[in-house]
Amino acid sequence: MLPLDVVDRVNDEVECAVALADPFEDMFNPVMQAFHGPFTKQVPGVPGISRTFATDVMCHPTLLGICDRILLPSCARYQLNLGHLLQRGPGSEEQWPHRDEAVWSDVPRPHPELQLASVIAFVDFTADNGATRVVPGSHRWPDRWLLPAEQMALTIPEPEQIAFAEMPAGSAVIYSGGTIHAGGANSTDVQRRGAHLSYCLGWLRTEENNVLSTPPALAASLPRQAQELLGYAIHDSIGRGGGYLGMVRMQDPVELLGRGEL
Repeated sequence: MLPLDVVDRVNDEVECAVALADPFEDMFNPVMQAFHGPFTKQVPGVPGISRTFATDVMCHPTLLGICDRILLPSCARYQLNLGHLLQRGPGSEEQWPHRDEAVWSDVPRPHPELQLASVIAFVDFTADNGATRVVPGSHRWPDRWLLPAEQMALTIPEPEQIAFAEMPAGSAVIYSGGTIHAGGANSTDVQRRGAHLSYCLGWLRTEENNVLSTPPALAASLPRQAQELLGYAIHDSIGRGGGYLGMVRMQDPVELLGRGEL
């Protein structure tokens, strides 16, 4: 999906942030600490760190074209949910299988597609170095409409149902937020660097507060499309018989950003 020169530029632009990342740093919830484990370096807010990521990855036409098809029927605009780099080091254990949409556990079920997610390889992914494990078709399983805790207790994919996203650098595995998946174990001496990049309906609360991770001083230099995806644009459903979300001083904040008024 990504040319190798884009992969190289992103890797160069995030290198300092990766070097500074502390896998032992306390998180807001110990469950998240256990989920990621002590051998995974995390760099949240990648669009605010790597301009190439913001322009060439987050705004990639393949990803946005799928978002148009999957998400736009249920919102006036979609937005970035999370742009997060994960470097799973040697010794990283398998994550427990999960659906990313579980973060919106209070949305009544069944519901429309809330999220389009992807894992993008910034080095070659192999089964041995922790390639993402995906359960194709699990977005159609009836257990999807159980509460997340019930899903995790009752649904354990069989080995033959799991596919390993083995792929060269620059490739991506793209999946619905309702698809069961998990990071794989890294039994090699290679650092497995990848990015979780996901989008969600524009009226949902995002996993990462993107307008703080990429504040106006940084966002102002990005293309408008990137600014809109980062959450600077109003969610205007008036034309669909609804209302609006996210205004500032009764204005669309992306317009204020463009005029230097934020």
